[in-house]
Amino acid sequence: MVPMTDLDTFSALLAPEGQQLLAALRDYDPADELATATRLRRDHPAPLVSAALGQARLRQRAAAKFGADAARMYFTPNGVEQSTRAPVAAHRAARLAALGVRTLADLCCGIGGDALASARAGVRVLAVDRDPLACAAARANAEALGLADLIEVRCADVTEVDTAGYDAVFVDPARRTKAPTRGAARSASARGGGWATGGRVFDPEAYSPPLSWAIGAARTAPFAALKIAPGVPHEALPEDAETEWISDAGDVKEAVLWFGTGRGGVRRATLLPAGDSLVGAGLPDPEPGRVGDWLYEPDGAVIRAHLVADVAEQVDGRLIDPTIAYVTADRLVPTPYATAYAITDVLPFNVKKLKALLRERGVGVAVIKKRGSAVEPEELRRKLKLAGPHSCTVFLTRVAGAPTMLLGHPAAEGA
Repeated sequence: MVPMTDLDTFSALLAPEGQQLLAALRDYDPADELATATRLRRDHPAPLVSAALGQARLRQRAAAKFGADAARMYFTPNGVEQSTRAPVAAHRAARLAALGVRTLADLCCGIGGDALASARAGVRVLAVDRDPLACAAARANAEALGLADLIEVRCADVTEVDTAGYDAVFVDPARRTKAPTRGAARSASARGGGWATGGRVFDPEAYSPPLSWAIGAARTAPFAALKIAPGVPHEALPEDAETEWISDAGDVKEAVLWFGTGRGGVRRATLLPAGDSLVGAGLPDPEPGRVGDWLYEPDGAVIRAHLVADVAEQVDGRLIDPTIAYVTADRLVPTPYATAYAITDVLPFNVKKLKALLRERGVGVAVIKKRGSAVEPEELRRKLKLAGPHSCTVFLTRVAGAPTMLLGHPAAEGA
């Protein structure tokens, strides 16, 4: 892909000829890119055609985050990767509006995704970024979505912007950090936290600007929200902030430090799209015990927020192991914060035994989940050589410290 790297090229895309090209590429097939580029270059400058093709591809990638709006928006490669998913941005904007926020300083705004969500919630936004191309995209997006009257975009160093007079400050201090190497990401993930999706940084002081600066800026405003990586260590969280972990369709997307809510030290897990929100009660972990008839797999946001104990209390459950975030119970108690499975078998881990059992039951489809196990699901799947009309969920985990296999199926299948 030839990315847009200068303001002149971007401005050309906004001009009538660039708009004509983007309209022609709205539904183009990337597999036909060479033929499409050859055809378009007969009537248009080659650099503009390359920029339009790059923008068309970015729009297609951005549809996963922005839905139908992506077809009208403008992106940079970093903007697609680092922008907040639209439902998450809308949730945060709704919380700000509910707090009475009417004016917001959005610092490190990128291509303006969060500013757009806030403007749609009726908030007037000052959007600031030091990247001129990102600012140009943010202005174009505000115009394209009919929100230019509510969004002022300013190209500046956020540390030099006066936010006095604004009801709230929003900062994404992780937006311009350097993504980790694949090896570093794998290493941090193996330690149980660290690099999150999208190349977020484990060390908050490696953010640009550093998290400490962002927290200082937040404390000068009546309200503030700081977007951080969901793998941030809990010991790094300021006690005067409420921390909210947010998942969307089961995937943990981010954590937010909230200032001014009057709930300092509170930990919250919010699950989108339904919007269910679990506020921690500071419960100690329940005692582990035997595996019951039901296993609950807490949502990732619940786990990141350290609220597994709160889910266990809701379902009258217990842990299967003091180090494993699976909850078990003797009866089914529906909860939006965990997926329930009916457990049919609890067995010591043994590949041959598992293979024979699944073959005997005619299992051709197995969903293999692991937590606390070194076994790789795909490697195990190859060894099982599944065949048959039935399905099964296999959990590779530990029970009271011992490697264990749990077999079962989602609660809905047993209804």
